[in-house]
Amino acid sequence: MAPLKFCANISWLFTEMPDFSHRIHAAASAGFQAVEAAWLYDSDLKELQRATAAAGVEVVLINTPPGDVKAGDLGLGAVPGREAEFRQGLLLAIEYAKALDCKRIHLMAGRIPVGSHRKAVVKEMEAIFVQNLTYASDILSKEGITGLIEPINTKITDPRYFLDCPHQAAVILDKVGQPNIKLQMDIFHWQIMDGNLTQNIIKYLPIIGHIQIAQVPGRNEPDSAGELNYSYLFNTLENYGYLGYIGCEYKPLGSTKEGLGWIKDYWTQQVMTR
Repeated sequence: MAPLKFCANISWLFTEMPDFSHRIHAAASAGFQAVEAAWLYDSDLKELQRATAAAGVEVVLINTPPGDVKAGDLGLGAVPGREAEFRQGLLLAIEYAKALDCKRIHLMAGRIPVGSHRKAVVKEMEAIFVQNLTYASDILSKEGITGLIEPINTKITDPRYFLDCPHQAAVILDKVGQPNIKLQMDIFHWQIMDGNLTQNIIKYLPIIGHIQIAQVPGRNEPDSAGELNYSYLFNTLENYGYLGYIGCEYKPLGSTKEGLGWIKDYWTQQVMTR
């Protein structure tokens, strides 16, 4: 069995550092060989290139721009009337991804419009999302980039997010029908929405292109107190041959370094069993 590969989400980890470039170096110093981030678009692209090259880390995932955050946007992929803005944001994400040699982009679905009821708009938003994903697939395939869609839980984190469970995402991916558009499994969100993690991992692993982790319900380190047994989940992913990256997208209870004991134990165990 191949060992699992972890990447530091520098939008959540190493926030003791003032900017992404410093966080990249901090992640490398802590032993990570890869990083991911939500939105890097306020950072100087050349500086990010210098930082990743100097640190020797791979950037494995970025998100499409969220839209107008102050107006309540969190992605535009499924939002009615925002198709042109989604496509503009996609081009910006591709520019950053190509410059950073990043092979995955999370294509954010976005929120149910304010004043709308989910049941009333779900079919329209699904059709828009499928159309936008199909458009994105064609452009991304020319660049060798995989697009990802991520269900975000609507019970705790974001009640208005359009894409909220793996079953909904799988239906959309089937309608898109393109091999370079895959599922992003955030175990934190999946546990809250559906549980049944073992069977969902087995069922959806063939279409999963990226995984993220955090404890439930606090969204802290995987070994912090909570509902999930990550030793079991890691073993399950190993046993079923998951070869992609696992993003560490959690809120450290203290400093980032103090909370990395769980991954250092995993790395040590892998060295001892080789």
